[in-house]
Amino acid sequence: MENKDCTCERGTARDEQRIKELTHRLNRIEGQIRRIKGMLEKDAYCMDVLVQSAAVASAIRAFNTELLADHINGCVVEGIKEDNLEIVKELVVMIERLIR
Repeated sequence: MENKDCTCERGTARDEQRIKELTHRLNRIEGQIRRIKGMLEKDAYCMDVLVQSAAVASAIRAFNTELLADHINGCVVEGIKEDNLEIVKELVVMIERLIR
């Protein structure tokens, strides 16, 4: 999803709807983590906990993918248009961190 309000001066303006969408995803992840904690407190079977943990990892990857797409479609595109190639270097570093 394109974010045309990206300022990339170490801050990004997001519209209210986008904030709502991203917050909703994070709230769901938070709920999943709370459920895992509850499973541990109730001595749940390890494999059941691992399945839920894998679901959280997948949800975080999906969140990161959305946010990265926003950054590329907004900040990176604008940076390239303004001949700011530092933003591409920053993107490469971030992608390296995400794929580790």
